[in-house]
Amino acid sequence: MKQPFYKVLYLQVLFAIAVGIVLGHLYPSYAMSMKPFGDAFIKLIRMVIGPVIFCTVVTGITSMGDLKKVGRVGGKALLYFEIVSSLALAIGLISGHFLRPGDGFNVAISSLDPHAISGFVNQAEHMDGIGGFLLAIIPGSFFDAFARGETLPILFVSVMFGIALSAAGERVQSITVAIEKLSTVFFSLVKIITKVAPIGAFGAIAFTVGKYGIGSLVPLLKLIAVFYLTAFAFVAIVLGLIAKLAGFNVFRFLAYLKEELFIVLGTSTSEAALPQLMQKLERLGCSKAVVGLVVPTGYSFNLDGANIYMTLAVMFLAQATNIHLTLTQELTLFAVTMLTSKGSSAVVGAGFVALAASLSVVPTVPVAAMVLILGIDRFMAECRSLVNIIGNAVAAVVVSAWEGELDRDALARELSGRGEAVSLANAANAESVRFGTPAEVMAAASNAPETETL
Repeated sequence: MKQPFYKVLYLQVLFAIAVGIVLGHLYPSYAMSMKPFGDAFIKLIRMVIGPVIFCTVVTGITSMGDLKKVGRVGGKALLYFEIVSSLALAIGLISGHFLRPGDGFNVAISSLDPHAISGFVNQAEHMDGIGGFLLAIIPGSFFDAFARGETLPILFVSVMFGIALSAAGERVQSITVAIEKLSTVFFSLVKIITKVAPIGAFGAIAFTVGKYGIGSLVPLLKLIAVFYLTAFAFVAIVLGLIAKLAGFNVFRFLAYLKEELFIVLGTSTSEAALPQLMQKLERLGCSKAVVGLVVPTGYSFNLDGANIYMTLAVMFLAQATNIHLTLTQELTLFAVTMLTSKGSSAVVGAGFVALAASLSVVPTVPVAAMVLILGIDRFMAECRSLVNIIGNAVAAVVVSAWEGELDRDALARELSGRGEAVSLANAANAESVRFGTPAEVMAAASNAPETETL
């Protein structure tokens, strides 16, 4: 039986976003008071992200058996991240160079008020570079990683625990089984939380439109259009080509992830869909161990949307203030953003903070110029987060295929839409077994194997 359209999650989220935009435009002061709904949903998701990552990574490593395989998968993931992230930075730079979104602004640096961005600059100044970033991965204690709620320390603890558990072997088998059962509980909790995603999306988008107003987009519409166009080109061409080489169509892949993408669109953070994304990638045929390692690591090392934004934004600011960047300065910018994009991954407002850090190192473009894009940064955050989550999802499939642990049959079934049909048919048969007459129960049981082969 087909699910009624009003119960489909992504349609509910899409409707909530539309209502939030209308409310924000017509009643901005009232819309701004909706912010707690968006904040509450994100806090609910972050509440379970740590345990979900821990359970997934630990069970994944113990299921591998061979600890050399853990290092191999991690190495492949980091190599992939570095290549694709560099492409994203380069594409943002090239797009800004040729499309020139900042031409015609002719802004005088002396007319800008730097106080509006002082908070972001202070955060950038307190970034300790790549060394401090690496040290921050190690938490003060085992439980401190979960108390901080930051992805990389949780991932570090999870990998160490999984390796220790795997090395201990049969003596701790009961702990492995307990963690697997605990994983089931947390994913059930995620399903419950996801049901209120439309409310969270409504609150977040209503606040954004109410505070900044749709009118704030008009002066900088060219930059927004260039950024969205560049991001689309990156997904369609770069990730599309990578997906094709891995054996799947990127647009069918996006359709498969539509619920997660609409949640990210409404909340402007890719973290909001992390647990559901991991579960869905496993259903797609990716190895559970690969998903557990690649996706959480990618949330700090594979921020494709943020990378495009950073180099494009610097080019815009230079053009808007009539500052000419030489080829050497552009290449220096490229090298600097390769580091700053990773070093600020756990900072609130990471994209803006990383941009401030980059401009501090390449002082040709003054940090004060960032005030030009402060008002529209929130509107570009949605696109950054969407590209980030798409890039990490593609990475999980590619590394699974590279490792030879991608179920091609499951991939084809899910992307063609037959996976959902199988799930609905199995649910219908389950209901028949539970409530039907004896004859109907026998008929449903005899038909079950045929349903699995749809």
